[in-house]
Amino acid sequence: MLEALLYHPLSYLLLIPGLPLLAFLVIGGFYLRPERERIAPFFLIAALCGSLGLSLRALLATAGSPRLLTFSFAWLWVGHLRLDIGCLADHLSCLMLVVVSAVSLLIQIYSIGYMKAEIGYGRYFAYMSLFSGSMLGLVISDNLLQTYIFWELVGICSYLLIGFWYRRPSAAAAAKKAFVVTRFGDLGFLAAVLLLSSHQKWWSFNFYQLAHFTYRGVISPDFATLLALLIFCGAVGKSAQFPLHIWLPDAMEGPTPVSALIHAATMVAAGVYLVARCYFFFDVSPTALFLVALIGALTLFLAASMGVAENDIKRVLAYSTISQLGYMMLALGVGGYVAGVFHLTTHAFFKALLFLTAGSVIHSLHTNDMWQMGGLRQRMPITSLTCLIGALALAGLFPFSGFWSKDEILSAAWFSDLPGHFLFFALALATVFLTAFYMFRLWFVTFTGHPRSEPAQRAHESPWVMAGPLVIFAALAAVAGGLKLLVPGTGRGLGELLVGAHRAEHVSYLAIILSTCAALAGIALAWAAYGPASGRLISPAAFNRRFPALHALLKNAWYFNRAWELFATRVVIAGSAIAAWFDRHVVNGMVDGVAWLSGWASRQLRFAQTGQMQFYAIVFVAAVIAGLFAVFAREASLLALFQVRP
Repeated sequence: MLEALLYHPLSYLLLIPGLPLLAFLVIGGFYLRPERERIAPFFLIAALCGSLGLSLRALLATAGSPRLLTFSFAWLWVGHLRLDIGCLADHLSCLMLVVVSAVSLLIQIYSIGYMKAEIGYGRYFAYMSLFSGSMLGLVISDNLLQTYIFWELVGICSYLLIGFWYRRPSAAAAAKKAFVVTRFGDLGFLAAVLLLSSHQKWWSFNFYQLAHFTYRGVISPDFATLLALLIFCGAVGKSAQFPLHIWLPDAMEGPTPVSALIHAATMVAAGVYLVARCYFFFDVSPTALFLVALIGALTLFLAASMGVAENDIKRVLAYSTISQLGYMMLALGVGGYVAGVFHLTTHAFFKALLFLTAGSVIHSLHTNDMWQMGGLRQRMPITSLTCLIGALALAGLFPFSGFWSKDEILSAAWFSDLPGHFLFFALALATVFLTAFYMFRLWFVTFTGHPRSEPAQRAHESPWVMAGPLVIFAALAAVAGGLKLLVPGTGRGLGELLVGAHRAEHVSYLAIILSTCAALAGIALAWAAYGPASGRLISPAAFNRRFPALHALLKNAWYFNRAWELFATRVVIAGSAIAAWFDRHVVNGMVDGVAWLSGWASRQLRFAQTGQMQFYAIVFVAAVIAGLFAVFAREASLLALFQVRP
């Protein structure tokens, strides 16, 4: 079987996740020592270059026709259930493979400069190798069980990288929080896998077979709804959707390149990708689609409002990520499948750019507080300009990439048939305003005005190994909207590529105009409140004094963390105490009771051990007589029972 696998024409697909995983083994095995660890990043960079090249090859191979590249082989049998390992390269997975490998490659190059002076340099790149390989493995998996395996590997890697500086109590706590909170969602995903394995009608985890069974009615709509909701639970946890969004802002305790990778191309993107991959379950369930749209709409608005009052530059971007993931979920929920995947693609570029620009500032100033910055536009011109491009793309202004994908989502919500779609549209439109406001608040406070601290006065531009990826990401953030019209090398636009055939897309020009006006209004308000001191028209401090309750609500992120703490202390811990009492007194009591009974019986029986053969013979004869008596009594009762009476 191994020989057939190696000579299979599609075996190169295994190398796409395999190369970074091999880099993990090499770095972890030989290059963790201080005298060798400086070579570690080059193994990962070489591996990701290979993965990117093979991903482009797979994309070009699938682009010319509606066919897909797939192969699998039996891993093991569990009863009648065959468990496979396989690769699936269709238009969706190939697009994501290119995005993940390209973004990961640029972030690893950037990390050479950012992590240069850090302890654990080799360990960092070993973890990043495993992280990148796990995400690529998740994307290319052809079945739900294999996806779940890589899904959990991604979770483990995020735990290791968020807590990379594990000697910091805040970093260790953030890693544990991310791991524990996502477990709530992953439990639903695991339940979906177990439910599928329990049904004897199909006995398959393969995505295309499940899609066939769903659309043909073999899987009933009710069961498809249940599976969709359970899978969505996993996506809510990984993609930090309401109410499991609380872990993502705290995940900023990890190194900034880790944050960029998590937010742009790996962990949080995995949830949206999972919903898109299993969209056939959602497509036949209006209930599941409505719930996805509702959660997405609530998430995008709540997270954007939280970013308005945040002063930590990385946490602002974290709330932005939660909000943009809400846009993607909203798109998938209202039937905008192409719009959701499109925004997932463009968001990867401009969000990686924004996090890396934040990292460039932090690397120079050694602080995350925006109010300790200021006046950096002259001292860090490349970082300032690229951050501005990322902010414009995130705000959704023409012609930057965010304009094209976000307006497609708004149009999908406008034309949706779901109940309440106008409310979803209104929340999405309000969030456009909030997004533009908090992003340009960040830009004005960080890069304009005068330096507000001594480190800001001594700030300097980052080295070329960090500035180079910023320029490339800025170019991608500016032009990636062109994917709507043409995906390079395929001859087709993104929508046509994903759905397999050209179909008319509804575009609401009113939504585009309203979105642009909302973004411009948000930028104008940010300029009036936080722009150059000579032009400020609004005092944020006066506003906060006038509306202290609103300021406190936003500053404390709607008190969701406090609510979860109360839930943990009042419900989880109280329930655990009850369970502990039951375990200690009932379960252990039963076990201890059996042990006591056995001991008591043993103590009583030991008196029968006299060592006298006569006594043993009497016991033996008595037992035989008792046995015979029991047999005779049974026979007599049976004769009496079946005796025929005249």
